[in-house]
Amino acid sequence: MPLTAASVPALWRLARLDFDPVRQQRVLLYPEGVVLLNNTGGAILELCDGHRSVAEIAGILNDTYHCDVTADVIEYLSGLVERDLVRAE
Repeated sequence: MPLTAASVPALWRLARLDFDPVRQQRVLLYPEGVVLLNNTGGAILELCDGHRSVAEIAGILNDTYHCDVTADVIEYLSGLVERDLVRAE
């Protein structure tokens, strides 16, 4: 099912956000590996709590970045859904 603004994303149950002190950046850890995150990716994933919709996440980030980021949030999370690192209802 494609991700939409109404979808409610959450991290896969075995994935977690962390900070890698060696690389000095946020990471998404999962049993088979790691995804290095930039500031924006980390901000998006911090808000993926299984309660907020994509539209709500984008609304929070719109205020931070002072522009409409809805399409970018959907694209970013869709890639992680395809990799089974994020689930969406």
